[in-house]
Amino acid sequence: MSSATPRSVVHASFTITRHWKAAPARVFQAFADQAAKDAWFARAPNLTRTRREFDFREGGREISEGRWDSGVITLFDCHYHDIVPDARIIYSYAMYLDGRKISVSQACIELVPEGTGTKFILTEYGDYLDGYEDKGSREHGTNALMDQLAASIGG
Repeated sequence: MSSATPRSVVHASFTITRHWKAAPARVFQAFADQAAKDAWFARAPNLTRTRREFDFREGGREISEGRWDSGVITLFDCHYHDIVPDARIIYSYAMYLDGRKISVSQACIELVPEGTGTKFILTEYGDYLDGYEDKGSREHGTNALMDQLAASIGG
């Protein structure tokens, strides 16, 4: 981005709450195990994964990069800050499109026992950068990911 390009930031947040039959340990495992996460995360028929790193631990990093059929390259670059097994995951991540950073977010996932199932709460705070207009697409996309997660854990 050149120095002549105006700099801006738009802040937004959302919370997604779901109620699942799966126990908190099962939901947690869908984030903690790479094979289990790969079954639901960043999966689309028109996306080819080009890079994958997975280090799920406090201080760890996760990277998922892919090329859409349109040629656009997307990169998810995540850092884990707080992990309480079967209860909480706090992470931050930057999103890139074709090498341009479009956002930086912090998210907190809470897994609350609810009978034999889980009350799942995801709260995200996002900063959308330099003219990138999210217009709710991050919340929509995260809801779609949660649908895929629900299917992978047996909802």
